[in-house]
Amino acid sequence: MIKLDIISDPICPWCYIGKAHLDRALEQRPDHPFTIEWHPFQLNPTMPKAGMDRREYLETKFGGKEGAVRAYAPVVETAERAGLKIDFEAMKRTPNTLDAHRLIHWAGIEGRQTPVVSALFKAYFKEGRDIGSHEVLADVADSMGMDAALVLKLLGTDSDVEDIKARDAHSREMGVNSVPTFIVASQHAVPGAQPPELWLKVMDELIEAQGK
Repeated sequence: MIKLDIISDPICPWCYIGKAHLDRALEQRPDHPFTIEWHPFQLNPTMPKAGMDRREYLETKFGGKEGAVRAYAPVVETAERAGLKIDFEAMKRTPNTLDAHRLIHWAGIEGRQTPVVSALFKAYFKEGRDIGSHEVLADVADSMGMDAALVLKLLGTDSDVEDIKARDAHSREMGVNSVPTFIVASQHAVPGAQPPELWLKVMDELIEAQGK
């Protein structure tokens, strides 16, 4: 198997779209060579722990309502082409994602990482839930077969906080400054929400190389 490391943030719409594109390609290559691991990157590392009002956040970041609309127009268009629904009206808060990254880390220990990442994307982009909330994160964990009570208990501690921050910092030191970033075989960085066609080409080349 070939390692595919994915550096992402569960509130990043391009990460949501990028995963959908990758999933579509993986479905067409059931014999694909990838073993996937998700890694933390906070788009907003200085976000208050409780998060903030989403409209306020977007208008501050993009210089007003019109700027926010312009910035998100390509997101909406690309998501629709990918067959994804994003309910922007339901998204009331922009959360701090440190705890969501902790949940993704714990899910990885249990071999449930990708399903939990999918559930977090769904909770945020389709259901407008606050994935900075411990209760929401425990509910997501429960829906994926994890022990919600244990997750809630761990979230109430500093368990793995420094590890997540260190891994985020390591990615930035390597030159990652936007997500999603995909790293193939610990060597080749593929930035951005690449279309399924690119992933099919990459997988076919890898499968061919393995067959030689």
